[in-house]
Amino acid sequence: MATSNNAIPSPQQAINFLNIIEKLKVTTPRTGWVKRGVKNPESIADHMYRMGVMSLLVQGTSYDYAHCMKLAIVHDIAESIAGDITPVCGITDDEKYKMESAALAELKKTLGDCMAADDLEALWLEYEQGETNEAQLVKDFDKIEMILQASEYESAQGSELQEFFDSTAGKWRTEIGQSWAEEICKRRREGMVNGAPVS
Repeated sequence: MATSNNAIPSPQQAINFLNIIEKLKVTTPRTGWVKRGVKNPESIADHMYRMGVMSLLVQGTSYDYAHCMKLAIVHDIAESIAGDITPVCGITDDEKYKMESAALAELKKTLGDCMAADDLEALWLEYEQGETNEAQLVKDFDKIEMILQASEYESAQGSELQEFFDSTAGKWRTEIGQSWAEEICKRRREGMVNGAPVS
């Protein structure tokens, strides 16, 4: 990867970039919840924010928690342009990767020749490849956040969202992911949410 000439983007480049990713906050709810008729579904930014907080909780382990936080807030950033593509969209994994790669290239171009643009690309690729310990943990956090949100929607809205739990079965890459998933499922079986019985 070539070394960038500029340490930071220009003010114009920075604001242009931030305008694009605003779509993650407001106009791009998570597709899976929309398809299941969930009311007021979380946005992609909501999802990434809680994953970032999850990363903060692994301080003191062998994982680089700060790096996990960066992976968490970047992993879905291409969806600000490509949209939230899920298996129900009828798009293959290869097509999804191409669409998101093109979106990432556009985001990188918006930032210009700077360190942040290079970092954005490196983090996104690291997550996609899923080979480092941190990427594997954050991939688990992606699923943890989904099933935790599903359990919260079930409790708050009376939904039945078993398919989201089924989609993660046997797919945990880390002990942390496995143990957190077990705790969420245990509370769900016991009719508990947020550590308290569901009324």
